[in-house]
Amino acid sequence: MSRILMILTSHDELGDTGNKTGFWLEELAAPYYVFVDAGHEVTLASPKGGQSPVDPNSASPQAQTDATRRFEQDEQAQAALGSTTVLSEIDPADFDAVFYPGGHGPLWDLVGDADSQRVLRETLAAERPLGLVCHAPGILREATDEGGSLLVTGRRVTGFTNGEEQAAGLTEVVPFLVEDALIAAGADYRKGTDGQEHVVEDGLLVTGQNPASSAGAAQALLRLLER
Repeated sequence: MSRILMILTSHDELGDTGNKTGFWLEELAAPYYVFVDAGHEVTLASPKGGQSPVDPNSASPQAQTDATRRFEQDEQAQAALGSTTVLSEIDPADFDAVFYPGGHGPLWDLVGDADSQRVLRETLAAERPLGLVCHAPGILREATDEGGSLLVTGRRVTGFTNGEEQAAGLTEVVPFLVEDALIAAGADYRKGTDGQEHVVEDGLLVTGQNPASSAGAAQALLRLLER
């Protein structure tokens, strides 16, 4: 059994629109059950701790999947979501792998979060698997290694595309576009068809393009753990 840390956003405001955001439910639920059903222990954390906000659009009927319906009826999972650990209290050395679900929230709070950057840096430095899906890869644009170099420079990655953001109608709302930010940071950005599963691996770094890539990214992370 491995211990896997999943880091969620604490941010729930969608820019200045007056609408709510947070993490995308499928991007937590699908990987959560990939990990749990394989017998691993999952810990949820967020910058502020406590209840992490769910993007209401991801909880709408049209966005539901088997995993999200299971998660919403799972008392243990709901209790964990309501009491996430404060990220500053997390020691990455206590975990065998780290996974970041996306949603728009991380673009505001996890990008510049010192504790998130510490987890990213120490996880890769210790040669432990790191996974990020959808908007979460955007937080790599500022993450640096111990020498101050950007972690993502020269690495193969994917993340929510400009086209997918445009389809969501939020190009002018988000603080930055994930695709553009990763390219600007020197990443070898690769994308598949908008809305379709696309997972990219570069050593111990796994990234998924969109919600449809959530389970696939989690499965890739497990394969790295089993090596």
